[in-house]
Amino acid sequence: MLITFPEAASERLRGVAHQLKALASSIAVCPQHFAVGANVHSRSWTTVSDVLVTALLVDRPLRGWAAVIKRLEDLLLGSMLFLLLLPLLKLISMAIRLDTPGPVLFRQRRLGRNNREFEVLKFRTMRWHPQPSPCSLEQTSRGDLRITRVGRWLRRTSLDELPQLWNVLRGDMSLVGPRPHAVDMRTEDLLGHEIVQEYPHRHRVRPGITGWAQVHGSRGATETADQVRRRVELDLYYAENCSVLLDIGILLRTLIIVIRGKNAF
Repeated sequence: MLITFPEAASERLRGVAHQLKALASSIAVCPQHFAVGANVHSRSWTTVSDVLVTALLVDRPLRGWAAVIKRLEDLLLGSMLFLLLLPLLKLISMAIRLDTPGPVLFRQRRLGRNNREFEVLKFRTMRWHPQPSPCSLEQTSRGDLRITRVGRWLRRTSLDELPQLWNVLRGDMSLVGPRPHAVDMRTEDLLGHEIVQEYPHRHRVRPGITGWAQVHGSRGATETADQVRRRVELDLYYAENCSVLLDIGILLRTLIIVIRGKNAF
């Protein structure tokens, strides 16, 4: 994405660049006062079609082969895990059916890359109501009476997240990335972007089944504004530093956390 502004509009430029940083795109500006062929030393400067000199304001989190490798990682590992866990998925489905009436899967609109909505899949862990209730966006808390017997075990072991492997294969999600939040989710009666201005920037990469925030203790419901700020800080770190090696480290640490059952309810 290339944008142009007059030289005197620096404040406006910074504001626009801050808003556009929520997109998974490279953003460059064409300064009015630079002539073609100017002696530019920074790697952030480049020439477009031998006519315009531009400065890169925001770069993509993943570009070129890095983006291809990230997607291959999701497809290969996601397919292997899905096939290996298929018998377990069937057993869990049967347990949910026998425990309480209602669908096996829980579907909810979440925010993904570029702030686009998608439907996330999870095993149903709460009692089912045919009609949506006014509290449909209420976050889960410890001792929540809505959680079923099987659901409590699924949440404690994080097995309720396994259907999201299908979201990964469809391209809605990645194995590793910021956890997707429900559309219009509120903390202390505030939306995420009302608490942290940079909140939409976490959507520059695909959301993940697990992420940098989760392996650093920011897991489960966000009950306070400070918890939201901490999670966004960790999510933005991942968005700026994501790599295959970092993903592998996060997956291994996630396995250890799941075995310990820390912060799950």
